[in-house]
Amino acid sequence: MVRLGKVIDLVNARKSRVLLIAEASLPECQFRAFRKLFLCEFGNQGLEGELLEIFNEDRAGGKLDRNGRE
Repeated sequence: MVRLGKVIDLVNARKSRVLLIAEASLPECQFRAFRKLFLCEFGNQGLEGELLEIFNEDRAGGKLDRNGRE
């Protein structure tokens, strides 16, 4: 069974690295805009929120995955 906390930790590590690369590459005003958009897509209201919904659905409903396993 995959733990949500572990998945979020892996996503957050990648988010931090991408933001660091963007900060080094973009002018400050562009970086601020990029950071805002990036965190909207990958943060609580984006990918993290969607992952949480998936994990909650799986825990509540015992749904089968694509291979027919619970």
